[in-house]
Amino acid sequence: MTERPLTRSPRGSSTVWSQNVPVLGQTPLLSISQMSSNSPEFSPASNVLGEPLQSCSCEPMTGWYRNGLCQTDPTDHGQHSICCVMTEQFLLYSKAQGNDLITPVPAFQFPGLKPGDHWCVCAPRWKQAYEDGVAPLVRLEATEDTALNVVSLEQLKQHAHQSID
Repeated sequence: MTERPLTRSPRGSSTVWSQNVPVLGQTPLLSISQMSSNSPEFSPASNVLGEPLQSCSCEPMTGWYRNGLCQTDPTDHGQHSICCVMTEQFLLYSKAQGNDLITPVPAFQFPGLKPGDHWCVCAPRWKQAYEDGVAPLVRLEATEDTALNVVSLEQLKQHAHQSID
């Protein structure tokens, strides 16, 4: 695992240290064949609706494992568990917080994000954006249930990308 520099979030001393992202190449990719319920590296994840976790995006490829899923594990200190639909407002907000998701990083095969892209966002960053009134829409079916340790289902439903029955 490659270490990334740490920077203090501009929100103040109460905010925990955060890592400069985009977070790319931090965890070895697992092939679909490696991701079986018998594999210790993979356990089936559930979404915030209690159903099997759906893919967030493979174009661009997202997720802690870079497999398209917002599935986390204990080594994912940022908890990249919320599948969001990027907006210009959120991308600029994230960049202002020290997380530039707009600028391509070819060395990590990161194309840079644009409005409309789907991306696994850190649950604490989404909560911060929610509190600041700039939270992007959320794809609930592709948001891992671990996000509920940080934000409420009601908050996520208020920002659901598609209406819920």
